[in-house]
Amino acid sequence: MQTTSESADRAQYLTFLIAEEEYAIGILRMKEIIEFDTLTRLPSAPPGIRGVINLRGSVVPVVDLAVRFGLGARPITKRTCIIIVEVEQEGEQVVMGIIADSVSQVIEFPPDGIEPPPPFGTRVRMDHLLGMGKVGKKFILILDVDRVLSSNEIDAAARSAASAAGAATVAAAVAEPAAAPVESSAA
Repeated sequence: MQTTSESADRAQYLTFLIAEEEYAIGILRMKEIIEFDTLTRLPSAPPGIRGVINLRGSVVPVVDLAVRFGLGARPITKRTCIIIVEVEQEGEQVVMGIIADSVSQVIEFPPDGIEPPPPFGTRVRMDHLLGMGKVGKKFILILDVDRVLSSNEIDAAARSAASAAGAATVAAAVAEPAAAPVESSAA
């Protein structure tokens, strides 16, 4: 019985690497891990949005956390992947992708295995961290995906995705009125 209550108190996290630093997100927030593939770049997307992918017919924005954290874009390797996560914004679930240099493992932290983040010394804003998980002599930064992928970021990605999806419709609508005056002035 004691092992059941102990495992209920433990939280599981997926750990992954970005710029040789290990980060973690709650396993319940993660939907899947997919191989890095072609991204469709969006012309008006903020720098942290690397593009969008087609995930079973849905447009999913993909965020480059290395860029968001001021580390610059990382090179794409054989181990680069996209972690598909669900974030909650304004009461709605939104699906987004996070580029990771590689995925490490699923790890459990007991409640006393997570320390509050220090007030300084990490590349990540403190309000983007849930805490720091202790693993031996090192720490893993546990991200608050709802804050890291803030509503401003999501709104910008959604606007960019919508404008990319509707670009052909808008271009056709703009082209038709422009053609009519040219013909009438020639007549």
